[in-house]
Amino acid sequence: MNGFDHRYDDIIALPHPDPKRHPRMPRAERAAQFAPFAALTGFEGVIEDAAERHLADQPEMYGELEDHIFG
Repeated sequence: MNGFDHRYDDIIALPHPDPKRHPRMPRAERAAQFAPFAALTGFEGVIEDAAERHLADQPEMYGELEDHIFG
């Protein structure tokens, strides 16, 4: 073992301090901060349209893949 294995033993079991200036944020609100959001609204539709045009321009390249994707 090296000297780093026990360097936090004196504080590891201490309780987490409560904030003094503001109440704790509820878990649901805290989780919502990190939830995915639609930053590029409509972008998915643009990508699908471009893919459809690409497949229509080069059907021999993809065969029956178009039916599986847009079917």
